[in-house]
Amino acid sequence: MKLNHELQIYQIELVMQNDELVYQNEEKDKRAYELIIANKELIFQNDEKERRASELVIANKELAFQNEEKEKRANELGIANKELVFQNEEKEKRETELINKSCELEQINSYFVGRELKMIELKKEINELLINGGAELKYLI
Repeated sequence: MKLNHELQIYQIELVMQNDELVYQNEEKDKRAYELIIANKELIFQNDEKERRASELVIANKELAFQNEEKEKRANELGIANKELVFQNEEKEKRETELINKSCELEQINSYFVGRELKMIELKKEINELLINGGAELKYLI
């Protein structure tokens, strides 16, 4: 009977161990399922990161292209600015020349006006002398 009793205890222990193994197996299955879900989530996140990385590569190329275009435009504007500075300097030189010529023409004009006024005075004087001498007027003024 003792043997029978020991067998029953052994059977109970085996059943308990079996129940424990079933429980551990169920827990392992749950954990495996959770890991599968987590793995799928990580795969999805990795795919999203790769997609975003591809978008960033394209955006980076676009920015590099835009930067090159801006540098080209800046160079063109630099050249245009130098040309405008040169043209402005040339206009200032021409303006100075025109001002000098204008002053010169004013002096010449003043000289000729003075000369004409002197000629008018001389003609008046000649006319007076002619009238005083009894002759006719020579100049109409």
